[in-house]
Amino acid sequence: MGTSCRETHLCLPFYLLKGGENMIKSFKIRLELNNKQTSLLFGCAGTGRWAYNFALSKIQEHYKETGKFLNDGEIRKQLTQLKQNDENYKWLYKYSNNITKQAIKDACDAYKRFFKGLSKFPKFKSKKKSKPSFYNDTFKIKFTSTHVQLEKIGKIKLSERDRMLQGKYYNPRITFDGVDWYLSIGVEVEDNIKPVLTDIKLGIDVGVKDLAIVSNGTKYKNINKSRQVKKLEKKLRRLQRKVSKKYQMNKQDKKFIKTNNIKKLEVEIKKVYKRLTNIRTDYIQKVTTEIVKPKPSQIVMETLNIGGMMKNKHLSKAIQQQKLYEFKTLLKYKSIRNGIKFIEANKWYPSSKTCSKCGYIKPKLSLGEREFVCESCGCIIDRDLNAAVNLSRYKIV
Repeated sequence: MGTSCRETHLCLPFYLLKGGENMIKSFKIRLELNNKQTSLLFGCAGTGRWAYNFALSKIQEHYKETGKFLNDGEIRKQLTQLKQNDENYKWLYKYSNNITKQAIKDACDAYKRFFKGLSKFPKFKSKKKSKPSFYNDTFKIKFTSTHVQLEKIGKIKLSERDRMLQGKYYNPRITFDGVDWYLSIGVEVEDNIKPVLTDIKLGIDVGVKDLAIVSNGTKYKNINKSRQVKKLEKKLRRLQRKVSKKYQMNKQDKKFIKTNNIKKLEVEIKKVYKRLTNIRTDYIQKVTTEIVKPKPSQIVMETLNIGGMMKNKHLSKAIQQQKLYEFKTLLKYKSIRNGIKFIEANKWYPSSKTCSKCGYIKPKLSLGEREFVCESCGCIIDRDLNAAVNLSRYKIV
């Protein structure tokens, strides 16, 4: 990975206002592991997955028998008795009890969310498909400038030096993305920033041709059209064709046999995907930082219906690659962090159809018209810039 992507993604801060002068700043840090530590982390992730499935099965059995929900405290008591009395469960003592404790809580929370109508019915975690992850106790995790101490695992080297802050920790999770292991953790810190804002009001129009057009005339290009991204996408297509041919060569009857060469190619594909994701996220991080840097008093952005936009089969891939939802999320939190008022304009607000010079509203404007030509005053202006200027003047009714 390049240096710019490394700094952004190995330790990515996110701010959550907690009230008063405190906030929670979260970090995602890559871990540098040896083979023994890697095996230990996979064992911990497997333990968490097993505990989650154990809890789901107990909840389902209890609900069928009694029609009542079984809470996490009762399930943990049952598991403790099994560990103490059954030899088949002694292996759980190798791992931190906080892993199983939190996995059981997560399973119970998943059921509660389902009954509240907030999520789908919880499924059992698959060893092949589920993302390896587990929890670490907040009171037993310790940081130095270069290492992190995890319960029953030991010291693990961090990929960056002197990046973690000391303070009260929240929800430490260790996850594997298919290539590397990461530690995600929140730290409570004091919010000492007192922003001084200007009178500038910015409107931002996002799209597929360009990532964003700001009302001050700044245009941010589509990073997916750059030579670097196109080269990586070409490499990805080549690797995908290669692995597909190997699957066909090793097909036996109706089954596909996964050889070691196929596994190696799939790891290479994951690395290319990760590289592309890092480039795109790094770019929108830099763009959003540049937008809030002049300290405008207000930023207005159009409301994005990402789900509806993804239904367009001709544009869905381009919209997904643009990471528009992530762009909006990053811009929103950076605005809040700097005391800037962030507004999402009403989705029916005619920002593209309205003339930014005289206010005339066009009855029709096709997607093919890249320039806005006003039929009233004769103003000719770039379609996206016109929309951005109108958004900068948006007022909440």
